[in-house]
Amino acid sequence: MPEIQQDIEPLVAGDKLTWEEFEARWDAMPELEHAELIGGVVYIMSPVTEIHGQTCMDISTLLRLYALDTPGCQGSCGATWRMLGDAPQPDAYLRILEEYGGKSHVEGKYAMGAAELIVEVCHSSAAYDLHQKKELYHRAGVDEYLAILLREREVRWHRWGRKDYVVVPVPPDGIMCSRVFPGLWLNVQALLQDDMARVLETLRQGLKSTDHTAFVQTLARRRAGEKT
Repeated sequence: MPEIQQDIEPLVAGDKLTWEEFEARWDAMPELEHAELIGGVVYIMSPVTEIHGQTCMDISTLLRLYALDTPGCQGSCGATWRMLGDAPQPDAYLRILEEYGGKSHVEGKYAMGAAELIVEVCHSSAAYDLHQKKELYHRAGVDEYLAILLREREVRWHRWGRKDYVVVPVPPDGIMCSRVFPGLWLNVQALLQDDMARVLETLRQGLKSTDHTAFVQTLARRRAGEKT
């Protein structure tokens, strides 16, 4: 009896799938660029607005420049992760490479584990980025989660806590600093005002800090196999 070949069903928002089912269906839909599996549920993102794309570009530039000046760190944008059986597609992330003591690695086409810092550009506080995805990132052990809220014109920097993330208040000078990536300084008002010159000047100051210098030295020792 000849075998009956079954067509692979398309991804449909709201479907409950395993990672293997999600990957197979997505691979069969090369025209689909943005889809996620969060809590085992398929999410298919709406077309990206101009301001969302511009903000993603700005924050990706910030992370890229930091990584270039910090050997052992790597950033990217819009890449799919395999995370606790789910498949989030964060707008941007920064991770420490495995050989430098990081807790994620690349297997096949995808990064696995948890990046140390993830960034999402959210339409508003009602977006699932601040609910289902935030819960996933916390469970997976993402140390810092930066959410940029477009409607509220607000930046929320979350740090991992035992029960949930803790939102770090914006300091009086408006410059937020990463704890996991010393020297990664973000000028909040400059970012919200689309003043990338000030954003990058603030980053340059962070990269000149003694904390960043010490961090680079720590990463080098990890790479060499020394105890820190």
